[in-house]
Amino acid sequence: MLDVRRLRLLRELARRGTIAAVAEALAFSPSAVSQQLSVLEREAGLPLLERTGRRVRLTPAGQNLVRHAEAVLERLEEAAADLAEARSGPAGALRIGAFPTATRAIVPAALVTLARRHPRLEPMVSETDPAAVAHALRAGDLDVALVHEYDFVPAPQEPGLTTQRLYRESMYLATPAPAAAPGPDQGAVLRAYADAPWIAATHGTLCHAMAVRACQAAGFTPRIRHRVDEFTTVLALVAAGQGVAVVPHLGVTGPAGPAVFLTRLLMERRTKIAFRSGAAAHPGVAAFTAALRAAVPPELRADVPPEPATPASPE
Repeated sequence: MLDVRRLRLLRELARRGTIAAVAEALAFSPSAVSQQLSVLEREAGLPLLERTGRRVRLTPAGQNLVRHAEAVLERLEEAAADLAEARSGPAGALRIGAFPTATRAIVPAALVTLARRHPRLEPMVSETDPAAVAHALRAGDLDVALVHEYDFVPAPQEPGLTTQRLYRESMYLATPAPAAAPGPDQGAVLRAYADAPWIAATHGTLCHAMAVRACQAAGFTPRIRHRVDEFTTVLALVAAGQGVAVVPHLGVTGPAGPAVFLTRLLMERRTKIAFRSGAAAHPGVAAFTAALRAAVPPELRADVPPEPATPASPE
């Protein structure tokens, strides 16, 4: 009989490539991971791994077993959801991951709704960059999370995870003075600032990749002066004449402050709810999903995202 915990380790190895990375993600020692995978090979009765230097590659049999593991783990999530509903409904801890703008603009209202509808549920929010969500969900560090993707940075297909669309929002070029008149050529608007300093998110985030790829699609690589993740600070730097930036709709709403001029771009950011495959019916996940949908501002539920006033004000 194959052990489910060892199947989970094999799946993580297929995603991460090294035993050390699996050990770090799941809080095991590398030797413990190696030992458990060796036991799994004995259970399977044939080689599952090929070692090439520091990396480990799955054999065809190992790859096939990972596909079966995905189906097994999904069914186990469904079983856990059924049992949780039968025991008590939405109750206990619910570990939530969310990126900063959603944490500020969407999550608080969802938590208010959640507390009113399901007082025995204990939500615990951690700010998590979407790039780190897949590993956190598969490792069991999160139960549900918000992720996003951009036109120039589509979300990769993540085995073992399911996503549901939540809302979409427009993207804007933020400048300290009026930008070129918007038109059908988004590239021309961006190219007008090819020689300007840029403000982008920190390297490795989806927001950073979005800004760089949007500029590259327009024919230049941005000269990044500041690397800042929080859009309030980004807009404050724009207002101070420190550069220009691409920001989402939820990043430019808030109380009055120094003027920043916004030009709507022909690109979007799309936010989704992510959870482990099979967990959609889990009472906590389902309750939070419903609360999130109720918390989305009405203007973001429409197919066409809204136009904010120009000039805009940072928070």
